[in-house]
Amino acid sequence: MVERMVGRQAPEFTMEAVLADKSFGKVSLEENMKNDKWTVLFFYPMDFTFVCPTEITAMSDRYDEFEDLDAEVVGVSTDTIHTHLAWINTDRKDNGLEQLKYPLAADTNHAVSRNYGVLIEEEGIALRGLFIISPEGELKYQTVFHNDIGRDVDETLRVLQALQTGGLCPANWRPGQKTL
Repeated sequence: MVERMVGRQAPEFTMEAVLADKSFGKVSLEENMKNDKWTVLFFYPMDFTFVCPTEITAMSDRYDEFEDLDAEVVGVSTDTIHTHLAWINTDRKDNGLEQLKYPLAADTNHAVSRNYGVLIEEEGIALRGLFIISPEGELKYQTVFHNDIGRDVDETLRVLQALQTGGLCPANWRPGQKTL
């Protein structure tokens, strides 16, 4: 049975990651909450694929906008930190990531992907899931879809800004417009 997650406390996580400076470290929801940050947590199936680098680099290219909104972005797959680093060290023209402004986390034991309901058990990879978590740890937004389709960074930023208004945002609401 599938359980509702939105409006509840987000599953906590701590994962090994390749940080923006290409060093190895850890990322955690607890740390983001302690720093009063929103968390934009997104899952992708695996490194060295074709759709994934388009959305991962698109998020990195717009990272400053997330930062301006007090949000930490964390990308996650079930690959290892060593595979992440190899992909980051590959040029974009060669289907690599080249440089990222946010961490890529390694969910090698599949626990976080499972807790967020995106793990394809029989394949050991995650669906494309995106979760926006408030600084208090409440899961405010989730979307999960087929791995053939990349995410829209504009929509992710729009939803984050809508959530931060604290108001009721009508259909097609855009930043700067009135809430209900």
